[in-house]
Amino acid sequence: MKSLKIWIFGTLTHNRVNSVLGFSVMALLLAAVYLTRDSTNLDEYLPVDEKSLPHCDLFSGKWVYDNKFAPLYNERECSFMTDDYACQKSGRNESKYQHWRWQPHDCDLPRFNATTLLEKLRGKRITFVGDSLNKNQWTSLLCLIESSIPPSERFAQWNGSLATFKTSQYDGVSIQFYWEPLLVESNCDDPAEHHVTERVVDVQKIEKHAMHWKDADILIFDSFIWWLSAKMTVLRGSSQNSEEIHNAIERTKSYKVALKTWTDWLNLHVNHTKTQLFFMSSSPYHHVGEDWGKSANTNCYNETEPILGEGFVGSGLDRGMIRVAENAVRELKTKGLKVQYVNISELSDKRKEAHPSIYRKHWKPPTEEELGNPSSYSDCVHWCLPGVPDIWNQLLYAHILQYT
Repeated sequence: MKSLKIWIFGTLTHNRVNSVLGFSVMALLLAAVYLTRDSTNLDEYLPVDEKSLPHCDLFSGKWVYDNKFAPLYNERECSFMTDDYACQKSGRNESKYQHWRWQPHDCDLPRFNATTLLEKLRGKRITFVGDSLNKNQWTSLLCLIESSIPPSERFAQWNGSLATFKTSQYDGVSIQFYWEPLLVESNCDDPAEHHVTERVVDVQKIEKHAMHWKDADILIFDSFIWWLSAKMTVLRGSSQNSEEIHNAIERTKSYKVALKTWTDWLNLHVNHTKTQLFFMSSSPYHHVGEDWGKSANTNCYNETEPILGEGFVGSGLDRGMIRVAENAVRELKTKGLKVQYVNISELSDKRKEAHPSIYRKHWKPPTEEELGNPSSYSDCVHWCLPGVPDIWNQLLYAHILQYT
């Protein structure tokens, strides 16, 4: 059995407004904001009361530069930050990527309030299930909430594939991450030893992992990027035959079978009235600079500005895979499960500058040849923190306020 590792983390204080006068003033301010609303005015970006949550398409909007309210935390002050996402620590000198907020076209996104969220999650178990992009989002959420919990009242631990943040406050709420990049069983299941030459995935087996998260009150899934492997062998349950995947059509079909295994398991094993499910849509990668007008063989390296125009469609999203996931979520809804599809794809697709690029810990040192061509070893998949995953969590926060 692997050893259990436990770390204790630091915190900041959290201030609350308690007086009746304070609430009255806030109400007047919100009324004034509503009457004079201009989405480009940063002074208007105020917390939104959960009783009057926005009713619009939160995923249709634009990125607005915000030097006042963003970022919501400091990279160096987040005790949960890992070197995978700590771009400033790894030498990124400019920080403009931290100061963009998402502004829906027809309403305002509720500003993240850690205490409100923790009260909403009181006594619950929340589990992120997926790959390192899901871990990217889990890390972001811990950075967002840590200042609201005293250091002596919280801890985090790794035990195999399961990482758990837990606090003695809020009736012992826990926020977990479970490593399972393909959702079903594969030879990539080990959280440390998953870099294999050829992936082997059994699209009809899930129970070995699902048993570890089936009692969660809120489950947040993602599974896209690991399905894009050029070499993958797909097994079907007890069959001794394997199917080699050579193109995107077969990959999409296998993904569909895997998500059918996933939806069938959820339908049988989760509480239809209690458990809230979320599926995060595909997070784009930015490996093709030609998508935004750059020359061939360029990518996210050295990018410092997002794409601000409407209608951008990059090549880092597999639309066929996205449709499969959307259909799987719709199927869950027809079975009566509480599930929401969180569409982060298009808004994230505009943030070509927000990836770690070369500014992350490299588990294998770059070669001299790579150092001469930084684009060749740039990480254009994951995201710097603070950054884009904070917006994913704001969208998740809005859904949790509305649906749980």
